[in-house]
Amino acid sequence: MKSFFREILITLIMAAIITVGFRVSLQTFGIFMSSMEPNFHEGQRLLVNKAVYLFGDPKRGDVVIFHAPGDGNGDYIKRVIALPGDTVEIKNRAVYVNGTKLDEPYVKDPPNYTLAKMQIPENQYFVLGDNRNNSNDSHRGWLVLRADIIGKAWLSTWPPGTWGLVPTYSLDEQLSTSMLKSLPDHPKDEVRKDSV
Repeated sequence: MKSFFREILITLIMAAIITVGFRVSLQTFGIFMSSMEPNFHEGQRLLVNKAVYLFGDPKRGDVVIFHAPGDGNGDYIKRVIALPGDTVEIKNRAVYVNGTKLDEPYVKDPPNYTLAKMQIPENQYFVLGDNRNNSNDSHRGWLVLRADIIGKAWLSTWPPGTWGLVPTYSLDEQLSTSMLKSLPDHPKDEVRKDSV
């Protein structure tokens, strides 16, 4: 009989540990704005991985949830564009990180505004909404403190048609695509046979 109660107690303790672990590492987030269209829509629900940034820092291209800047209430969702130490500039309807134009297949429309070149301070991040021209984001003069980042958008859970992992776009991927697009087309090398 004692072993039966001990097994029940162990099961309850394990269930409590698993529940606390999920609550500490995962959180749901509902989208109530259009600033991340066309990739995220009002009414969509996401599962946010809070544990991922316990072991590393946000990367360019990550979609992050963070506490609203300044006196704002609630939480925001945006895409990380530039990291501490990076330079960022917006001109000619394009975003430049460290002097290189980004290829951004995830934006609704290119930005119709400019931003003078700036360097991102330590422990801060430059974020933009995918709906560039309808987003309250870092182009308006504020940055996100590392301490205010809650986690990374990980899984879309609602509505059913959007279910799946949230894609990220690494800077390397964006830069290489952008650089390839800027190269001129070269004719194929001619092969010549020299006679002996």
